[in-house]
Amino acid sequence: MNQKTFRDQLTVKNTVLGIQFLFVAFGATVLVPLLVGIDPSVALFTAGIGTLIFHLITRGKIPVFLGSSFAFIAPIIEATKLYGWPGTLSGIIAVGLVYGLVSMLVKVRGITFVERLFPPVVVGPVIMIIGLSLASAAVDMAKTDWPLAIIALATAIMVVIFAKGIAKLIPIFIAIIVGYLAAVVWGKVDYSAIREASWLMLPQFTVPQFHWQAILYMIPVAIAPIIEHVGDMYAIGGVCNKNFIEKPGLNRTLLGDGIATAVAGFFGGVPNTTYSEVTGAITLTKITNPFVLRIAAITAIVFAFVGKISGFLKTIPQSVLGGIMLLLFGMIASIGIRSLVDSKINMGETRNQVIVSVVLTVGIGGAIIQYGTFSLAGIGLAALVGILLNIVLPQTKKEE
Repeated sequence: MNQKTFRDQLTVKNTVLGIQFLFVAFGATVLVPLLVGIDPSVALFTAGIGTLIFHLITRGKIPVFLGSSFAFIAPIIEATKLYGWPGTLSGIIAVGLVYGLVSMLVKVRGITFVERLFPPVVVGPVIMIIGLSLASAAVDMAKTDWPLAIIALATAIMVVIFAKGIAKLIPIFIAIIVGYLAAVVWGKVDYSAIREASWLMLPQFTVPQFHWQAILYMIPVAIAPIIEHVGDMYAIGGVCNKNFIEKPGLNRTLLGDGIATAVAGFFGGVPNTTYSEVTGAITLTKITNPFVLRIAAITAIVFAFVGKISGFLKTIPQSVLGGIMLLLFGMIASIGIRSLVDSKINMGETRNQVIVSVVLTVGIGGAIIQYGTFSLAGIGLAALVGILLNIVLPQTKKEE
């Protein structure tokens, strides 16, 4: 974009619209770092940088915003316990490189190759595990103050079911505000983090440390988000009446998402993903100008350096977050079920029953493979088992 075009695009109207789109993505973007225990300002910074990187690689053609990925919450929490946060960051960087590898495969072999390697019968139960594996964490946080948790949960449910317009797209944000206000009224908010924070301050960046076990642990988790990415590209393409799979190409969108995730890992942030909430807002507002989303990204970067915002986010009671998680993680699991239904997977077929059953029990049951200092467990192990079963088990003629 030349300088004149940039000046033409940078209008008051586009700036307001950009801030509005950030408002849509804000709640989900900051919730992930709050749940995994890192500075939410880092996530805002890496979301903004990641979005700009994505737009650069995809030649600025697609109106998307990249925010914190919910798919990685459970593995990040577990990997941090096992290998520490700096070690986990090396795994996040490796995930970004996996996106790049898949991007190359798509360019060389086409999307059909990816769909065969990661079919819905594998991806569906893996997504279910992502949600269900966090159920206990949601309950543990909610039970610290059940009244506040129930208020937040009820708010999120009512917004999802009854709200109209933009409000329907930001249930997390609204639930946090309502739960927080209830906590303020009951005197259950500790304001010390806000008082201690400066107006301007650097986000708490973390330098990654190479840890091959963390890398092997995190890499298989990329399977479900990659498939989700493909679906998001079809969705935003439908909204804009354009085929983004063909132009600029799925290989470019995957590469943009992957580099954005790797850069997030270098700065100490969580993996990025394209946000369906923003796609919904685009559908509602009919604003398909990618430049508006770049304004949202720049605004996120600016917010990352406002210390009072980070301080405020750290004062949100755990029970409020837990109440929201009770709905959120269940909805993630339901997306896995929906993917099986939408793909018309025949669960009457013994082969499909075996794959789904084994993936679920391995992922939820806490199975682990260890050899010396090497270990593979949880979502990553379940995804790998699903891929292998799909390759090994014979298909019926109808399925082929």
